[in-house]
Amino acid sequence: MKKIFKRKKNSVLETIENNNLGSIARTFLSSVVVILTFYSLPLIINFANDNILNNKEFRNNSKKVLAYTLDKKKNGSLDSDEKFDERDLLLDIYSLNEKETDAVRLDASTIKQLYEDTGYKLDDIRKNKLVKPVALDSFPREIKMIENVKKRKEFFIQIVLPLILQENNNIRLDRKRLFNIINKSNNTDLEKKWLDKKYKQYGIPSKDLSTLKIRMDEVPVSLALAQAAKETGWGTSRFAQEGNALFGQWTWSGEGLKPKEADENEGHKVMKFNVLQASVRAYQRNLNTHKTYREFRLARAQLRDEGKSLDSIILAQFLDEYAETGKEYVKILRKIIEQNNLKDFDKAKLLPSSLELESLI
Repeated sequence: MKKIFKRKKNSVLETIENNNLGSIARTFLSSVVVILTFYSLPLIINFANDNILNNKEFRNNSKKVLAYTLDKKKNGSLDSDEKFDERDLLLDIYSLNEKETDAVRLDASTIKQLYEDTGYKLDDIRKNKLVKPVALDSFPREIKMIENVKKRKEFFIQIVLPLILQENNNIRLDRKRLFNIINKSNNTDLEKKWLDKKYKQYGIPSKDLSTLKIRMDEVPVSLALAQAAKETGWGTSRFAQEGNALFGQWTWSGEGLKPKEADENEGHKVMKFNVLQASVRAYQRNLNTHKTYREFRLARAQLRDEGKSLDSIILAQFLDEYAETGKEYVKILRKIIEQNNLKDFDKAKLLPSSLELESLI
């Protein structure tokens, strides 16, 4: 063993001696490369930070993603990387949007008379917080002809307010049932089936209860009103008039309206809805599932945990990516809320309809 070791040792020494000059040259070149690398690395990193990492193109992802899902395209719009069936996510919206309606578009004078006959006045709502369940399928075309800005805004609020309250009611009832289930030690088969349905509806394939609790929540009425007002020009936009589009969801292959200012190469359209209610539901589902609004949902959950009301002014700051104008969009929303006293409607309650009352008898 010793002989073999000595023989190997001598062989190694001979190799070093024979290649001494080449080894020195290689060592010198290696040292130069290492020195140059360490010298240039900070410059490369700075260049990357300045020209690549920070060079972000701002895109309105929120509107795009919901449109993709409505058109059954895959694009990973939710928080989770797990796979899910997008039809399940928006099944209730499909059903509502495909609802056949024979209702004739009412003109503005007929609607105003309806409001007078039912005693539906915003001044009363600001005081008693009770809203008559008068739901319309479409905006009257004459709303853009109302020259008095204050009256046009009030008319818009009267139309949209019951729709928002109805969707919040649906979520509130679901949320109450969810907490009843959570507080039980054992759940029935019916409750388990209901949970499975809601996991699909809110895009939670992992079936995580805490995530469902955060997503299944209301959007402040004043915030939804402000966004609808901004997106539709208080009900006067072509998208609102022709497509019942209150919140500007986009579509690439579905039925929609092409923006007039859009480039010919741009394939997106603004999605059309058969009824205004479907647009409101799609908007709320967007905020409650889209990954862009994760911080919005967490802030809302924190307000809940602290026993505070859902403040639209606070939550508006998390909607900066809803529009390409970013922070400026948030400022506009807050201005609309404050100037029009929209927070007066945050605690408003929707009175039950005659059909709902009949079902209780």
